[in-house]
Amino acid sequence: MTVMETTAETGTSTRSDTCAAPTEERRRRPDGQDNYTISEVVAFTGLSAHTLRWYERIGLMPHIDRSHTGQRRYSNRDLDWLGLVGKLRLTGMPVADMVRYAELVREGDHTYIERYELLEATRRDVKARIAELQDTLAVLDRKINFYADAGRALASERSR
Repeated sequence: MTVMETTAETGTSTRSDTCAAPTEERRRRPDGQDNYTISEVVAFTGLSAHTLRWYERIGLMPHIDRSHTGQRRYSNRDLDWLGLVGKLRLTGMPVADMVRYAELVREGDHTYIERYELLEATRRDVKARIAELQDTLAVLDRKINFYADAGRALASERSR
C-alpha cells in the first residue's frame, strides 16, 4: 500500500510504502488508541525494552515521540514498522542492512530503486535458504521413513 505523507523535518509531501501489520497483531491493539508506552509495546511485540531502546539508538527507529516527562510514546505506525523489522529479522537480513533500509525510507521517493535492490537481494537469500531447508527436509524424511520401515520389520519379526 502506498500513502502520501508529510515529513516533519521538511514539511514536504512524499509517497511512501506503509508497513501493514498482520491482522492478528492489529487485533491485539486497543481500538482507537495510537499512543503506547514502551511496556505496552513490549507486550504487543514480544521485544524487550532493551531491544526497543537499541533500535532507537542505532537508527532503526530514530523518531519515537516522547511525553512531556520524556517517556517514549509509540504510535500504530511505529508498531507497524516494528512488525516489518521483525519480518526482516526472520529473513536473516543483517542489522546494518535493516538500518540502511530505514535510512532509505526516511530519505524519500528517490531511494525506491535502492530499497527495491536491497529487498530483492534479501528475497534471493531467503529463497536460497528455503531451498536448502527443503533439501534438508527431504533427507530427514528419508531417514524417518527408513527408521519407520526398519521398526515395522523388527516388530513383524518379533511377532512371529
